[in-house]
Amino acid sequence: MIAHLQGKLVEKTPTHVIIDCGGVGYHVNISLHTYSLLPDADFVKLFTHVQIKEDAHTLFGFIEKSEREIFKMLLSVSGIGASIARTMLSSLDPKQITNAIASADVVTIQSIKGIGSKTAQRVILDLKDKVLKLYDLDEVSMSQSNTNRDEALSALEVLGFVRKTSEKIIEKIVKEDPEASVESIIKKALKNL
Repeated sequence: MIAHLQGKLVEKTPTHVIIDCGGVGYHVNISLHTYSLLPDADFVKLFTHVQIKEDAHTLFGFIEKSEREIFKMLLSVSGIGASIARTMLSSLDPKQITNAIASADVVTIQSIKGIGSKTAQRVILDLKDKVLKLYDLDEVSMSQSNTNRDEALSALEVLGFVRKTSEKIIEKIVKEDPEASVESIIKKALKNL
């Protein structure tokens, strides 16, 4: 229906923006990921998805086409509505979500507020093949980085560090450098613990 909006950015909050297009102000719901990528300029272009329900027409906007595609894929999963899909894209960036789905990382998906164990498993079951095809992700490299992360986490636990704290730091390290070796993850984590 509406593929994109291009116009003057009138209002900007972490949850929505208002874009003036030819004198009409559109209220567009956004994720924190899109919010972080919005330019400082007055002029903005967002790719949109329109959700039409009996009682409302809601616009969702994305700075990147790939984020919109992931949003649409998430909506196709039973039990995931627009607000949970937006929460997912606010909690993790699109690449983290696709990586978690491709590598069947239930824990990462379940860490998102509002996602339980069954829903996380359903997301992986329903979307894994689509994600692998769409983004040409290599399952081997996905599982390799997961293995490195898990090994580093185990090593830090053996050294006596609290698992929760270690997990947060390791996630940050792996996010910055997905190809990091076990040794480099541990060294970087030790500097931050």
